[in-house]
Amino acid sequence: MSRALVLGGGGPVGIAWETGLIAGLAEGGVDVSNADWILGTSAGSVVGAQLASGRTPAQLLEAEFAQAERVKEASGTSGPAPDLGPLMALMMKRPAEGPVPIELLREFGTMALSAKTISEEVFLAGFGRLAAPDQPWPERFACTAVDADTGEFQVWSRDTAAPLGRGVASSCCVPGIFPPVGIEGRRYIDGGMRSGTNADLAHAYGKVLTIAVAPPAFAAFMIPGIERELDKVRAQGGEACLIVPDAASGEAFGPNLMDGSRREPIARAGFQQGLQEAAKVKAFWG
Repeated sequence: MSRALVLGGGGPVGIAWETGLIAGLAEGGVDVSNADWILGTSAGSVVGAQLASGRTPAQLLEAEFAQAERVKEASGTSGPAPDLGPLMALMMKRPAEGPVPIELLREFGTMALSAKTISEEVFLAGFGRLAAPDQPWPERFACTAVDADTGEFQVWSRDTAAPLGRGVASSCCVPGIFPPVGIEGRRYIDGGMRSGTNADLAHAYGKVLTIAVAPPAFAAFMIPGIERELDKVRAQGGEACLIVPDAASGEAFGPNLMDGSRREPIARAGFQQGLQEAAKVKAFWG
């Protein structure tokens, strides 16, 4: 049976937790990186691109700890975590049910285009080897973005014009925090503006494992929408499994998903949760 791994958005916190969780699952006997298709949104695009490119969960966790150490060493010069207040105010306009109106997606784009941020070049450089010009697009990987001007949803894959680094970077362009990313004359922002997971895109797969950064404090707000997306998988005859942060992981997160200063404890909490979830996921994943 075909299998899809869906990795949701969540900033540096999400990258750390997803990396730890997937490494914990692998340590517990189930390697979900062998999915037939990996879909990433925002933070999930960073993790997913690396998994689809052949890096093992253990290698990603080691790299995450190294990144956490670099962040710790630079803590005196990095400044405070970004203010997510304006973005969250706009996100509260998303409907409780149904798709996000394209007019609201355009508002996210306007916010991104008008914000004062680091340069696009500096932003791209932060993606390291993923942004290398010769980095091939993995065959079984896709990530999501939104056209900043039109609000149109975009799925990047090997069959589209986006280089891997720019595709992933565009998926991670949090409006108001990072610069929109140019691809083929258009500018793109975070695919999480449409949905934190975009799990409905995996409706053609027999088994869909969705890993969503929905902390306990936001679970009541986020999970119903994710389940509606997974209902589209079930409606096509597929099976769906959702993993969200447990209480220990949620406590490790802190109040701001863009605050990378807690990456190490978050990754460790994710690893422990992965170990605990491994038996359940193995029974589902096969």
